[in-house]
Amino acid sequence: MVITKKISAVLILAVCLVGCSRSPQPLYYWGDYQKTIYQYYQTESDSTGQQIASLQAMIERSRASNKALPPGVHAHLGMLYAKTGRAEQAVAEFNMEKLLFPESAPFMNFLISKDKGSRK
Repeated sequence: MVITKKISAVLILAVCLVGCSRSPQPLYYWGDYQKTIYQYYQTESDSTGQQIASLQAMIERSRASNKALPPGVHAHLGMLYAKTGRAEQAVAEFNMEKLLFPESAPFMNFLISKDKGSRK
């Protein structure tokens, strides 16, 4: 009886240790997003094209690996499109941000309405 309890305790401990040994997978695919954003704010505005290309590449890599993007990627890309005068692409990115993260809808709607007001 005592041996059975010891074996059970050892088995439970072993299962717990095996379960804890795997590191958790990240919730989002971050790629080089943080580095890209940092570089954008450290340089002058002529890096907008590079920033757009970097974010587009990140989006493609996340799709290829079937991993979710973090909040703000599509919104940031939309703001870059708006900055370069590509209003339709900006609105598409803002709508994608709303679709993926519904809690961002009020701010995305504000940005969309602001953009429509600037086209008049």
